Amino acid sequence: MSALRLEGWRRAGLLPRHRRRGLGRGRGSVVDALDPMVVESAAALGRHARQGRDSRLAVLDWFAEAGRPRLPGSAEAVVPEPPAAAVREAVLWALRRSASMRLLEVARRAGAGERGQDALYAAVGEMLAARPYRGAVHPAVVRAALEAGRDVPEGSAEFAGVVHLIAAIGLGVEEVGADALAESLAALGMFGLTAQDWAQMLGAAERGEGPPVDWGSLQQQADVLGPVQRAGHEDLLRAREVLLGLQGFYAMHVWHALWMPDTPGLAALRGVIDERGMFPVLDHMIGLSPSPTQFAESLAACLEPYLEELYTALMEQLAADPAIFHLPGDDTGAAGFMDTWLRTLREQTGKDTGQGSR
Repeated sequence: MSALRLEGWRRAGLLPRHRRRGLGRGRGSVVDALDPMVVESAAALGRHARQGRDSRLAVLDWFAEAGRPRLPGSAEAVVPEPPAAAVREAVLWALRRSASMRLLEVARRAGAGERGQDALYAAVGEMLAARPYRGAVHPAVVRAALEAGRDVPEGSAEFAGVVHLIAAIGLGVEEVGADALAESLAALGMFGLTAQDWAQMLGAAERGEGPPVDWGSLQQQADVLGPVQRAGHEDLLRAREVLLGLQGFYAMHVWHALWMPDTPGLAALRGVIDERGMFPVLDHMIGLSPSPTQFAESLAACLEPYLEELYTALMEQLAADPAIFHLPGDDTGAAGFMDTWLRTLREQTGKDTGQGSR
């Protein structure tokens, strides 16, 4: 790591300077003492910055790394936090370049009338087709199919239904219609409701038979930059905590499909997610190995109160039953849990391939 590169990071506000002391009589100054936090900040930048890579991507990776918990007894150095201003700038920069923002920009540029609606649907359809997405099958369904020796069902249809939601943002709800919006909300998978469920709820609201729908909030939800711009650094730190925590809970939910031994604690955690119909939402937004841009999008989403509420409920459940990796009647704890899981995987792999355990 060259001195020139370190100086470039200092000038960009990414790396603080060591404290220096003067030598007197015009002889300049020297570093008074090496600051470990400066050294570790330089090390973090060195891990994530590469020749030709935008430094804002490195800041996002650094911010994500700094939030990950350290293993108990780990000898690894604590990763310091990147500068708050650099984090905000990097998140906003990534959001402006994201696929979500491009979709919204297309929607907002669409003209009124049938011609504008046709052009919008064509443009958004092409963008969605370039990045096809099939929702994940619920892990309980996958596990049941594997246990019964049946083929695992495929994921839900492509995420094309969201085009109606994007159109509603760009053209107005009245231009899209309740039926199309019901299809779109069902594609999002929120709360486990079907298109028919959403259509009944929206229809009842239109007829005055149910609570009115605040369509203005739809426009507010589409403002992905505003919440980040209004958030303080503590809010971004909390959103990161929520995101990384939900990532772990989502992983445990998915691993249920991969023959992970079940315990009352794990079942209770899955129940917190499933009772709220939030597995499809987590599946849309959580990446176990996300790109920096995906991390920024998910971070912005975790500023929303409903995701923080979900995380809080999961943490409360975990506190009530922390022995999630302890099999009932087995005093070997997490080690026995992992041995049981690996043995089951070997047995199932041998059963599926006919080649025995490896």
